[in-house]
Amino acid sequence: MGFLRQGRTTVHRSSGNVRWRPLGIAILAVVCCLKIAQAQQPQDIPDAPSASKPVQPFPSTPPPPAKPQPDIPEGQSAPRSDQPAKDIPPAKDTTTPSSLDQPPAVDQPSATENTPSQPDSQPPKMPPIKTVPAGSVPDGTSTSRDDLPTFRVSTNFVVVPVTVKDFQGRMVEGLLPKDFAVYENGVKQQLKFFTSDPFPLSAAVVIDMGMQDVTVQKVNQTYTALAGAFTPYDEIALYTFSARSSRVSTFSVVNQQITAKLSQIKGERGANNGPPVTSGPMSNSGPIVNGRPIDPGGAIVSTPPKVARVLNDAILMAAVDLSKRDRTRRKVIFVISDGREYGSTASYKDVLKVLLTNEIQVYGLGVGGAAIPVYNKLQKIHIPKTGFAGFSNILPKFCSATGGEIFNEFSRQDIEAMYARVFGDARNQYTLGYSTRSTPSTAYREIEVRVGRPDLKIYAKDGYYPAPLPR
Repeated sequence: MGFLRQGRTTVHRSSGNVRWRPLGIAILAVVCCLKIAQAQQPQDIPDAPSASKPVQPFPSTPPPPAKPQPDIPEGQSAPRSDQPAKDIPPAKDTTTPSSLDQPPAVDQPSATENTPSQPDSQPPKMPPIKTVPAGSVPDGTSTSRDDLPTFRVSTNFVVVPVTVKDFQGRMVEGLLPKDFAVYENGVKQQLKFFTSDPFPLSAAVVIDMGMQDVTVQKVNQTYTALAGAFTPYDEIALYTFSARSSRVSTFSVVNQQITAKLSQIKGERGANNGPPVTSGPMSNSGPIVNGRPIDPGGAIVSTPPKVARVLNDAILMAAVDLSKRDRTRRKVIFVISDGREYGSTASYKDVLKVLLTNEIQVYGLGVGGAAIPVYNKLQKIHIPKTGFAGFSNILPKFCSATGGEIFNEFSRQDIEAMYARVFGDARNQYTLGYSTRSTPSTAYREIEVRVGRPDLKIYAKDGYYPAPLPR
């Protein structure tokens, strides 16, 4: 019986242990499941980057879209949700695989905010670039190309238009560079340029309105032929002078405006046709009674009054305008006058210097008194190395010194025919060029052009003034 009681007791205890053990195991399993579930719960939002905590990797499965949060630098507080963020750029999209390996971007503070301290993990900023202080470079060290040695050689390229004619006045064509020799101050120069091609003209036509009226009216009837002497490639400007000079039109091709200006000049009148009054009641010799002067002791002067004829001033005005035209054109001043000059502000020497410096040639058409046949003989008289010719008016002097030519005609038909000849000669000259060293001086330099044929006549400028040195 004792054995049986013990056996039942043992069985009884065993039954109790069997009843509580499954319950403990169940509780332990629940606790373990909770632990495992809590450990495997995913993080929805990664931590903000900081200097002490590395960047947390995003999960392989992206979280549902949420409002991006801006990066807040260390030392600053995030803005409240009820206030809009200012001066904070939107967060960059870092969901791509390549952006996971890059450090987070650091926002640059604005000029009005305090600059936050840079984290240790970021590279330092590039310091501002400054120039080298003056005097910090040792002497003799080159810092720029301005310190390289400079070699200056000043030269002048001299252009010499040349007209070659036979003794009948016809132009000679077909000459070659070997046929010409150019001397400057007696020294032969080497030609660097030669051409016989025609050049377009920039022509300033200067008309003398102070001549006698009969001569002025004769010239006025030839303006149609004057306009027809130009090509569409030429340009023309009109000037008139008497007691003063004036510009009638600026440079332009021959068009309706130029034709209208020429028609306007036709209406102008010249000086009195009669001889000057030197005696009688209309003279300037003083009051006369019964043919005798009131003051018998006074000197009787029978000098005709002088009327200003500013030829120099008119040529100077045209030369200044021509100096502004294109250098690829042949620059010509064509003067229609009897060559008289009186009362100009500019002197002959000053005007000639402007002409030669700007490579301007002067052609003249002598009319009225200048068309007397003896003028053709006097203009051939030339005194070497003086720049002056032995004639009574000043116009041939300008023509001879600048390489132009003077023509003298009486009749209207001859004047009209001369227009085409003058501008044809100026357009179809030989053009020679050579280089010469310039000096600081502005001394006049003589030029002589020779052709190896004694039966030809040469028309070229007598010299030139060197161009100013470049500064």
